[in-house]
Amino acid sequence: MTMNQHTGEAISGDADIAQSVARILSTRIGSRVMRRSFGSRLPELQDTPLTPRNAILWIAATAGALRRWEDRIKVERISVAMNQGAEGRLELFITGYRTDLPSHPPISLKIPT
Repeated sequence: MTMNQHTGEAISGDADIAQSVARILSTRIGSRVMRRSFGSRLPELQDTPLTPRNAILWIAATAGALRRWEDRIKVERISVAMNQGAEGRLELFITGYRTDLPSHPPISLKIPT
């Protein structure tokens, strides 16, 4: 069980994994003093236009970071889409399975960037 970074309430399960994924993906590699390799390449890609090539880079950066830093999920699919409500914002849609609970239904996460 961990703490919600916004409310301070205790969270666990899918909510804890979602918070962890968001933290991993929003942290620039090299920015954590005691864990220089922690994070993802997504902050570097944040201002790139949504082209097919850049979408592949976003997906690859997401998959690599989650494979390295979040062992509680096995990612099955990642997609990138433009958020209709917030102009210029991309959203990542991640589907996978929990490795700590094999009989758990698939987990789906929507991560705003």
